[in-house]
Amino acid sequence: MSLVTGKKILDKALSGHYAIGAFNVHNMETVQAVVNVAIEERAPLIIQTSASTIKYAGAKFLAANVKAAAEDADIPIALHLDHATTYQQVVECIRVGYTSVMIDGSKLPYDENVALTKKVVELAHYAGVSVEAELGKVGGTEDDISVDEREATFTVPEEAVKFIEDTGVDYLAVAIGTAHGVYKGEPKLDFERLKKIRSMVNVPLVLHGASGVPDEGLRNAVVCGINKINLATDLKIPMARTIRDIFMANPDEDDPRKYLGAARDAVEVVVRDKIRVIGCNGKAIVE
Repeated sequence: MSLVTGKKILDKALSGHYAIGAFNVHNMETVQAVVNVAIEERAPLIIQTSASTIKYAGAKFLAANVKAAAEDADIPIALHLDHATTYQQVVECIRVGYTSVMIDGSKLPYDENVALTKKVVELAHYAGVSVEAELGKVGGTEDDISVDEREATFTVPEEAVKFIEDTGVDYLAVAIGTAHGVYKGEPKLDFERLKKIRSMVNVPLVLHGASGVPDEGLRNAVVCGINKINLATDLKIPMARTIRDIFMANPDEDDPRKYLGAARDAVEVVVRDKIRVIGCNGKAIVE
């Protein structure tokens, strides 16, 4: 089937009180892995590509891979641009068929974040594409900050309400203690803050930096109101490990179908586990 918008998938998750797995892909094998498992698990799916992945492979090439996989799928699939920081990146992806985009102005002052997000919302909605934005800062695990500084970057519930009203954004990424990359220890998430935000806004909420968060933490995030869970590093690690193990066992291996095929299988294991943990299996309804 054709790709659907992120809003169509996430509005159902919001009303149904569950979350959707949003998986970052980098090549044909990772696209195949997440789509194969989502079909088997009957799970709605959001496939994401970061701005850096687009720089590496090209938006048109990536979109073609995802569209090809979606054509033979009988589950709803959205193609999402993750962490765009410029209007031009959004335009490029909308032109080649992305159905959802994220504009990340979280590092900007509030008024500048609103202005950039609103500009993207106007364009994307005109094109029938849904929009995610971020309020607060989800940092990297290497950030050397104190507890007070860390909490200062968290999303303020009252500000989230105003931001949604000011921009018309379709779903909002909130900062509650996660980080991108590999955690040095177990992340401590502010679930009370999340519950307050959920009680005050009526759009789907997004959790970035979910790789490395324990299963119980992910389940609790869903219970407290998260509807989209972003996963990237958790897929990259088993893929790299599998390829590395193959070459350690057979340094002369020269068939990419063998090492990339095995890596795809390793990614499938993780995707299946995450879909079941966050509970979106069995939620695919094709209209």
